[in-house]
Amino acid sequence: MAVRPAISYMAAMFDFTPAPNADKPTLYADLIAAADALTDGEADAIANMANVSALIWQFLPDLNWAGFYRMEDEELVLGPFQGRTACIRIPLGKGVCGTAAQTRRTQLVEDVHAFPGHIACDAASASEIVVPIVHRDRLIGVLDLDSPLVGRFDEADAAGLEALVARIAPRLD
Repeated sequence: MAVRPAISYMAAMFDFTPAPNADKPTLYADLIAAADALTDGEADAIANMANVSALIWQFLPDLNWAGFYRMEDEELVLGPFQGRTACIRIPLGKGVCGTAAQTRRTQLVEDVHAFPGHIACDAASASEIVVPIVHRDRLIGVLDLDSPLVGRFDEADAAGLEALVARIAPRLD
């Protein structure tokens, strides 16, 4: 059994709390630092996805779902998440997640009900952002966040989540 570096283990024991009333760049910088500390030295992708989805849930307001879909056998399969139950399998090109995976481009959707082919796993979701996770030119999966608020996500969220995914992608592979 591998022993994790002491500093990573100690960091994982800290209570990561977002700064109150932080602007989005600060909030995402703190989220990325916390995710980096929690995943540093941990090789298990599922464990890392679980902790990162919990951090996102803790750091970002107005979410009703935050988690991962993993690329398995040419489709997305539900991974660790926070929120209500979710769709288990999503074909490439279908819905917001499948579109992000197929195009390998972040999908920022102000109103999911206006998105052609939206897959409604939770009727309470009104907006969504999905960031593809690519490492060594291989699609690992997607990071998916839903909100009950129309227009909840913007370009600052996209930039922050893309930076988060870039930092942790090697630890999700």
